[in-house]
Amino acid sequence: MRIVVVGGGVIGLITAMECVRAGARVDLVDQGGIPSPSATSYDVHRVVRALHRGDAALTTAAARAHEGWLDVERRLGARFYHPAGVLTAMAAQDVETNYTMVTATGMPARALTAAELSARYPQIRFEPGRAAVFEPAAGAVLAGQALLRLARWMRDQPAVRLYPHLRVVAVDGAGAVRLVDGTALAGDRVIVAAGPWSRDLLPAELAGDLTLQRQTMLSYAPATSRWAGAGTPAVLGLGESGDAWLMPPVAGTPVRLSAGSACRTVPEMTGSFAPTQWRDHLIDRFATLLADFDPAAVIGATDGYYLTDAASGGPLLADLGDGMVWMYAACGGMSFKFAPLIAQALADRAVGRPPRQTGLDSIDRPRQLAARHRQPA
Repeated sequence: MRIVVVGGGVIGLITAMECVRAGARVDLVDQGGIPSPSATSYDVHRVVRALHRGDAALTTAAARAHEGWLDVERRLGARFYHPAGVLTAMAAQDVETNYTMVTATGMPARALTAAELSARYPQIRFEPGRAAVFEPAAGAVLAGQALLRLARWMRDQPAVRLYPHLRVVAVDGAGAVRLVDGTALAGDRVIVAAGPWSRDLLPAELAGDLTLQRQTMLSYAPATSRWAGAGTPAVLGLGESGDAWLMPPVAGTPVRLSAGSACRTVPEMTGSFAPTQWRDHLIDRFATLLADFDPAAVIGATDGYYLTDAASGGPLLADLGDGMVWMYAACGGMSFKFAPLIAQALADRAVGRPPRQTGLDSIDRPRQLAARHRQPA
């Protein structure tokens, strides 16, 4: 069986690896390099944790994804998942329920009171009345390193052909992938996982359901050694609205800072340069959230893009041709975190096996297009 995978980001690469391990031959194509530096997932690091406040199904799925990332590490013989720990702040009255929910998955966790938070993490200002659940085994995946190791594994496989720097202009329901140079790749199955570029390859009825989001993130390198010395974990749920978060320095990386308030809907992608107003917005927010915050220590600000499905608020999986063509439109950090599970489910569909359940409704129940819509995208 020959499978064409479109997209050199985390979903495309792990899906391609799963297909090869299932015995398929794989053609992997991307408009950039492989891995693609422009992919949403080609990042410094990404948080992987189990707890999703108030959502037992997502928490269970995320605990499985944590194990999935450890398995990817073992297969590649590389270390890029660092258990720096993840701290999720919340109202004190919510701690017991969420602690019970995450420990029920088998993931270790610890409940911390407001007093313990202040004593352990003096560099962070928590809102009054906030407590937290700490997951010591969770942490950060060095995203760029993971993608480089996956691409190296692909290059070593005789069953794989790589097509970097070739933009896909159309995919049809019969399994033909047309490239910008006029050539075509034909596969028994096609999987499209092109991140925010997926919208350009989808039929209009699906593309219209997807919203493009743009988010700004700061890179922060404080001069004080307080961060490293305190063993700062990734922290979620900061601020009065609980939408701000930070990723700690891991293996020499800077601190990363962002918030839901720095995410906005945009009509198109216009580059990764962060506008001054959004850089300043995050600086103003973290000046109130971090003790001794130094604006001069902000060493960079970049923007990333991702798609969300209007119906679910998350990713979209669609069958464009009786199981011949599967389109996965990625959803930012959620896709990265769950990538091993999503890739297994996509590869299962491609090679004709019953798909493993991910616990993500939009993946386990993909959208099926009516036959009259299965035309070239």
